[in-house]
Amino acid sequence: MTTPLEADQSQLQRRETYQMTLFEPFLLRGVTLKNRVVVSPMSQYRAQHGVANDWHLVHLGRFALGGAALVFCEATAVQEHGRRTHGDLGIWSDAHIDRLAAVTRFLSQEGAAAGIQLAHAGRKASERRPWHGETPVDSEDIAQRGEKPWAALGPSAIPYAEGWPAPAAMSIEDIREVIASFRIAAERAREAGFRVIEVYAAHGFLIHQFYSPLANQRRDDYGGSLEGRCRLALEIAAAIREVWPDEYPLVFRLSVTDWHPEGWQVDDTIYLAQRLKDLGVDAIDCSSGGISGRERPQGMTLEHGYQLALAARVKTAARIATIGVGLLWDPKLVDRSIDQGDIDLVALGRELLEDPNWPLQAARELGADGVHGMWHPEFGWWLEKRARAVRRLGIRK
Repeated sequence: MTTPLEADQSQLQRRETYQMTLFEPFLLRGVTLKNRVVVSPMSQYRAQHGVANDWHLVHLGRFALGGAALVFCEATAVQEHGRRTHGDLGIWSDAHIDRLAAVTRFLSQEGAAAGIQLAHAGRKASERRPWHGETPVDSEDIAQRGEKPWAALGPSAIPYAEGWPAPAAMSIEDIREVIASFRIAAERAREAGFRVIEVYAAHGFLIHQFYSPLANQRRDDYGGSLEGRCRLALEIAAAIREVWPDEYPLVFRLSVTDWHPEGWQVDDTIYLAQRLKDLGVDAIDCSSGGISGRERPQGMTLEHGYQLALAARVKTAARIATIGVGLLWDPKLVDRSIDQGDIDLVALGRELLEDPNWPLQAARELGADGVHGMWHPEFGWWLEKRARAVRRLGIRK
């Protein structure tokens, strides 16, 4: 039987030879992440009037205790009418800062970088929460919850999906107000203690609506050509960089493809990523789809790590850091993708909801930590004590 000392020595030998790419630190602009695991923004629909509460503190704080390096708050609306649902977080008012600051303080104390995803839903605004159907807010919401619908805006008067109202086509003044709102939101994010901003420009939200030809039929400076359709994203990036500290990273989440022959293509993303990089964007969070309703596009095949190849193309062609996301759960696949240079970071969502300790479990599976050394001391001490007892007693667990 292997003794505890022999087991620990064997573990140390594995750590000396293993590259541990998933658990190597990563410098993103001026912020050093302790490993490559990112908590993807996950809407909780629990805010009241956009204000965070104890739910958000506990929900997000648990991921910091579980070993993630960068924890993103969910999509946070820069304008009140830019919310997706009544339960969305907001940062359109100074009144939102204090409760968000409570979250960032805890994340920072526990060794995780605090990130926020700034968002505007555009034509997807005024939607019911998922457990109410993910359809437009209607009379039932008014009667049962006192929640009224509100008018949505978009690049063109094209509904998000069948059964949805057409949004009002945005005026130039509307566009300028949105850009200014992202800028002010970045200032509030800085005051609240966030160190990383991700702009939500994917999954059919407003910025994606502008760059995708499936949603944008404008013929002014914000439509038509690829350059015109990308203009809003670029102007928002520039506006944020004017006020966001030089040492703090700026990330964009893009839908790399619409999975539609007449929609946004991978080469378009490469063009936009290069332009964003020139404006001070540090990484692209590479997702896909979401522009035209809830139905999965015919060309999209859902499988383990199905978007990693998209991230690899963007990283290579645009020469910018990328974040892999979407149906990822196997540490070995993620580690190999980082080791091969396909991605720099990995963003997990539902897998972390199931197991907030996924980073720590992954470290053990990859041979990076077999003695609970990476665990929070209050957890690791007890778990290692149990592990020693199990080894000493010869119990198979």
